[in-house]
Amino acid sequence: MAEPIIRIRNMSIIYNKGKDNEFRASDGINMEIYPGEYIIFFGPSGCGKSTALYSILGILQPTSGEVIVKGEDIYEYTANDMVRYQTEVIGIMYQAFYLIPSLTIADNVTLPMIFQGVHPTIRRQKAEELLERFGVGMHAHKLPEALSGGQIQRVSVARSFINDPEIILADEPVGNLDSVSADAVMNTLDEINRRDKKTIILVTHDAKYLPYAHRIIYIRDGRVVRIVPNPEKKQIARVDKQKSMVTEMEQLVKIHPYLSASELKVKSMINYLTQDLNFEQIIRLENFAKLMIDGKVDDERFYNNLTTDFKKGGVGLDAKQGKEMTAKIAKLLSQSKDFRRYRRRMDENNFFNKGNELIKHITSHLVEAYGHKLEKIAQKNLTELVYGRVSGLIKKDEFVDGLMNELKEKGVGMNKEMAFAVTQYFEKLLTAGLEVEDRAAH
Repeated sequence: MAEPIIRIRNMSIIYNKGKDNEFRASDGINMEIYPGEYIIFFGPSGCGKSTALYSILGILQPTSGEVIVKGEDIYEYTANDMVRYQTEVIGIMYQAFYLIPSLTIADNVTLPMIFQGVHPTIRRQKAEELLERFGVGMHAHKLPEALSGGQIQRVSVARSFINDPEIILADEPVGNLDSVSADAVMNTLDEINRRDKKTIILVTHDAKYLPYAHRIIYIRDGRVVRIVPNPEKKQIARVDKQKSMVTEMEQLVKIHPYLSASELKVKSMINYLTQDLNFEQIIRLENFAKLMIDGKVDDERFYNNLTTDFKKGGVGLDAKQGKEMTAKIAKLLSQSKDFRRYRRRMDENNFFNKGNELIKHITSHLVEAYGHKLEKIAQKNLTELVYGRVSGLIKKDEFVDGLMNELKEKGVGMNKEMAFAVTQYFEKLLTAGLEVEDRAAH
């Protein structure tokens, strides 16, 4: 494994040290970031995310500790070395665009190359190539005022990339953009990470962007409180391989990191039940589903809540929709209770035994959801897949592939549509079956 490209050791940054208004922006931060990783610094506003980012950029010297990049303490650089570092090793993009309004888009992009003494013709050619790649090539000769916010931010990506840096820093780069433009910029950064193998460090307080990262570094009150690997991405860094249940709960935790276990279960259940409902209906459905999940209402009361007119406090579903949703949630909750009961009986030494009752029980529920009798070998292969998914040895996509594989390939032989349907049910069953203490493990 390659050595870390960035090491931060016991870094603290204190503003106005020794004065009445002393403020500790970073407090003993330690982290290692590897070449080619996509890292997100995540946390609420004012927690110290940008402070850590700008210390890596080389413009915010730690009060104590070290920032080591490519084996060198960057705060021991001479002025010339720092210029080289900030133009060749690091690229930076901000929430504000910082384009010079009197220069064309192409000229704005070429600015970082001027410090390297690159010939104007070569600068212009490289800028136009990058602008074309990032979908704004037709605007190369325009002034910034002629572009939309999303287009300008893609210009900023090109500018940060013009000197082919090894590391790109992005400080809330889509904070001022609409959702469509934001997705375009985020997908561009993701492509740079995947295609060009550049190390990306992105600062955000918006949890919906966390799935882009290999690892999420959670920062609060100037401290790193946890570092979480994304289970859906192949890891570059060394991460804890300890067996754990990998379910939809992990995905929900990434999207809603501050919700309780009960609230996450409600989100999962509503994803499973929701059809063509408007926002207000979904919110009301969540409230009623929480009562059902918490055991505060029975099936009949839940059905009545669903089918009562919206103006009278219900969700406003017709009888057929209400009946189908009530049946779905009742069945899933019943099976998840079985799951919890069997899991409690499994001690740590035999929980991951392929033959234990929990694995067999979940398998039988999936066969029921499949709705067809399985051959003996298919049943055996399904049991193996269930074991792999429950124990965290395979990911959701691998589980789907296993369901679709032929029997001779240790699969179950399902078609694509059925494989996805069974997998969706399986994920919901596992999530609904998690208990409060399981939330902490994720």
